[in-house]
Amino acid sequence: MTCITGFVGAVPAANRQRFVRHAELAASAFHDHGLVSAVECWGDDVPDGELTSFRRAVLAEPDETVIFSWYVWPSPEAQDEAMRRAAKDPRMGPEANPMPFDGQRVVWGSFEPILEVGRPLQGGYFDGFVIPVPRDARAAYGATAAFGDPIIIEHGAVWIMEAWELQVPDGKVTDFRRAVAAKPDEAIVFSWVQWPDRAARDAGNARIRADSRLATQPCPFDPARMIVGGFAPLLQTGLGPANR
Repeated sequence: MTCITGFVGAVPAANRQRFVRHAELAASAFHDHGLVSAVECWGDDVPDGELTSFRRAVLAEPDETVIFSWYVWPSPEAQDEAMRRAAKDPRMGPEANPMPFDGQRVVWGSFEPILEVGRPLQGGYFDGFVIPVPRDARAAYGATAAFGDPIIIEHGAVWIMEAWELQVPDGKVTDFRRAVAAKPDEAIVFSWVQWPDRAARDAGNARIRADSRLATQPCPFDPARMIVGGFAPLLQTGLGPANR
């Protein structure tokens, strides 16, 4: 079963190039330990929210930019083994590859792909989502996504991934559950929509909001607590369909 490790973090805007170098070296090391693909995205259109938001999720400072990223592995076991190996890899040590951000505020978790529509492309633009969904509504969420995601493709998107929580650890400072004010009976969905570019995304989302077909579907989660933002990719390696 394919496994996705999802990350959200906050990086000082002045450290953008340092972050790119850090991500490139980390991805290179993880590919040697079984990684299939990696995508690292830089916040471009990340709004503040009254209740929840990407910025609140990582306690972003005014001079920080939110990053939305993921790694794809052949299986959860491959992910776990790679993390163990990486802990001993000199390329991952603080001397060789220091973190250009506050690691304590990185939000991460493991997810299982439940629906993938379209195919990825190099470059483009991403809408990223983190969604709290009642655990007993997994089938309902999947049905809603199976109906709506092809419509989003009609409006210009090229690739959509819906991934359901496998392991979302509690954090001391931040975590995915706090990010969306998740209730005890809710799971986390980590999702993205790729567009050809920012202009296609803006135009496509405007058409989506006006598409009456989507209003016919029930929403199996609380949309007020969903967090969403627009992101530009900085690093894409081994890109291909995630749900192999």
